[in-house]
Amino acid sequence: MAEEKNENSPEIGVRVGRADMPFLAHVEELRWRLIKSIIAVAVMTIIALIFSDRLYKWVTWPLGDIKLHFTEITGSFVAYLKIAFYMGIIAATPVISYQLWQFVAPGLYRKEKRVFMPIVTISTVLFLAGASFCFFVVLPYALQFLIGFSGGEMIPIVTVSSYISFAGMMLLAFGLTFEMPVIGYLLGRLGIISARLLSKGRTYAVVIILVVAAFLTPTPDVFNQLLLAVPMYLLYEVTIIVVRMTSKEKQGGP
Repeated sequence: MAEEKNENSPEIGVRVGRADMPFLAHVEELRWRLIKSIIAVAVMTIIALIFSDRLYKWVTWPLGDIKLHFTEITGSFVAYLKIAFYMGIIAATPVISYQLWQFVAPGLYRKEKRVFMPIVTISTVLFLAGASFCFFVVLPYALQFLIGFSGGEMIPIVTVSSYISFAGMMLLAFGLTFEMPVIGYLLGRLGIISARLLSKGRTYAVVIILVVAAFLTPTPDVFNQLLLAVPMYLLYEVTIIVVRMTSKEKQGGP
């Protein structure tokens, strides 16, 4: 009945959904959204296990001629399982984005809900773009620097478990970093941030970006840190533009 009343309301900007839900109801809904996301990751992980041999050859491409080793009986099995798990997370990104949007949507206006499919699509593309940038650009340079750091004084014996964990965390970190414009859009529509606030915080943002880049990139050289810092700053500027264009009502004007 409440939904029908909202549909007939003359106010174009009226909010619809479960805005008057109690706190525990929101927690329960969040729990079910998380469960659905976990199920999606589990299903995609199982599917990835079927193609684990091909995925292994693809994932180890940045290593070049370096061979991986395992020191435990279950080493190879655990390695394939890790590969499938990380690929499961990447493949389940559309489902996770959809569940996140469905949880946030009740706090938005009706006209804002119409853009949920573009948001899910864009967030998926950005995540894959970040992961691809890491895999094809950052990861080869990082591995070359780390493995060759000893200058030939040591013989590297890289275990498959350490490599998969290292590469997997790098891919997820870069993928999530590239989601900045989508996160900015959602926070802007909810009135939590504004383009004016982001513009004033550029100086602080640069410092934070450099710190995050230094933390996420495994090598201490400036070049590899800039490979992440520069795209992050460009995404920050894109986020300002996105927030300015999509949250004019909350900012009180253009």
